[in-house]
Amino acid sequence: MQRHFTDLLKDEEGADVTFEVGGETIAAHRCVLAARSRVFKAELFGPMKESTAAGHTIHVEDMEPQVFRAMLEFIYNDSEPEIDHKDDDEDAMWQWQHLLAAADRYDMQRLKLICEDKLCGFIEVNSTAAILSLAEQHCCDGLKKACYAFLGTLGNLRAVAATDGFDDLIRNHPSVMKELIAMLAPF
Repeated sequence: MQRHFTDLLKDEEGADVTFEVGGETIAAHRCVLAARSRVFKAELFGPMKESTAAGHTIHVEDMEPQVFRAMLEFIYNDSEPEIDHKDDDEDAMWQWQHLLAAADRYDMQRLKLICEDKLCGFIEVNSTAAILSLAEQHCCDGLKKACYAFLGTLGNLRAVAATDGFDDLIRNHPSVMKELIAMLAPF
């Protein structure tokens, strides 16, 4: 069944909705999208449906085409999307971060958990602040706990605190700092 849905997406046979994402056109199937996401269901069949009638292109803002395609890959085959990063960990981390944001935007909890799990593998000195900020923005408790665990050693905490990202984290997410202090301070 998985192969059939993957072929359906790839071949665009019977596609009845078109998205424009980052200047690229991507075709899909309303029923498949609606079955996997309450947000797509509301957008395609709910009160907003007149603006998404057949023949109209839905413009998706603030998302890259490769991220939207990875999300569709998950929607159609219910498995971890393949992230093409050509041995570039920074690019892979970027794609997983944006896919997590897309999963949150379209209320796809299982995909969000997959992204959280993948991002845990990228936690290191130069990425922790950005990942922790993302976890806070998108209510990813497991990812936050993994970041806090990394920061639980004094050496890691000092190294991360010396990064520019840590300053941004303090400025933009003071509640994260309160949680971190509470976790580290023995009372």
